[in-house]
Amino acid sequence: MDIPLLDLQAQYVAIREKVRAAVDEVLESQRFILGTHVAALELEVAKFCGVPHAVAVASGTDALLLALKALDVGPGDSVVTVPFTFFATAGAIVNVGARPLFVDIDDNTFNMDPERLAQFLARDCTSNLTTHKLVHSESNTTIKAILPVHLYGQCADMDGILQNAQRYRLPVVEDACQAIGATYGDRCAGTMGAFGCFSFFPSKNLGGAGDGGMIVTSSGELAAHVRLLHTHGAKPKYYHSIVGFNSRLDEIQAAILRVKLGYLAEWNRARRHNAESYEEELRSAGLLNCVRTPATVAGRTHIFHQYVVRCQKRDELQVFLKSKGIGTEIYYPLSLHEQECFRYLGYGPGDMPCSRAAAQEVLALPVYPELTRDRISYVVSAITEFYRQQS
Repeated sequence: MDIPLLDLQAQYVAIREKVRAAVDEVLESQRFILGTHVAALELEVAKFCGVPHAVAVASGTDALLLALKALDVGPGDSVVTVPFTFFATAGAIVNVGARPLFVDIDDNTFNMDPERLAQFLARDCTSNLTTHKLVHSESNTTIKAILPVHLYGQCADMDGILQNAQRYRLPVVEDACQAIGATYGDRCAGTMGAFGCFSFFPSKNLGGAGDGGMIVTSSGELAAHVRLLHTHGAKPKYYHSIVGFNSRLDEIQAAILRVKLGYLAEWNRARRHNAESYEEELRSAGLLNCVRTPATVAGRTHIFHQYVVRCQKRDELQVFLKSKGIGTEIYYPLSLHEQECFRYLGYGPGDMPCSRAAAQEVLALPVYPELTRDRISYVVSAITEFYRQQS
């Protein structure tokens, strides 16, 4: 079989006519910037997430950057995040002029560990009683926010993270770029902090035909600030109270995303069903001593943007699966604290042991909604064949 990691063609075939009709409508209108589809998508995503405000932007990366700018994060400041994530998480911090400070992940969920966060804030930072600011002792930067990531489609331990944030009066920006539709109790990913940031990159569970993103918030004041920032800081047009950015979601992208949003809950359910099928087949094949399946936490709905296992002999397994026509990917092979561009931060390879171990062991298997059970069985049979050859 030829089984890609993601089959967007299969998705498109099922909704082709609706997508084409939506695009044709925009082309006929000849309104491509901040049109009716963008405004409607903002309302629909806000309703989907259960928050009053949503602002469409050019990408998930821009969503993170604009959220930080709206919180007045800049030079001399720092933001606490995790090193095991896509580059944009820390890149956005640096691109507003601030310093990323890393805390290690939970070994089971790949997300920020609230206990390590608490230890870091208490051990490595000092509170200025006069200014009520929290200062990172080593870099002498003011900590302005906490930026947890809901990696692979499962929410981080937000109760623990929010408790730490409230203790030190720090806002939380949720990197929910991989987690639209995931839940934490009765709350949706992206709705528990000051801001939630989503990506509509084509491979996401809700993906467009190019780049796109969305910021959600419960604060009207913060939403208004982001809306000002994403259109050059102009209100009204040509009158600029602040220096902003050009970060608008295209009308054609919004029209496509509105079509796809109607299918998102169904697609997320299919991904969870496929994850359950993998768990059953890997267990039945006796592979759980070689392949560690994703840890799901009670009370949290995992949407499996990626189905990521931890493997013995990961690199060799990936090569073998490729020879069998099975697409895989390593998300992510080198943690951010070890990246060359972040050497100036002063971290060593051993400073984040859980992140480093994850980078050496993780492998994403196909989990897209249209994946059939016989293809899942084929993937598992290939994994079984590989480990039998190793014994």
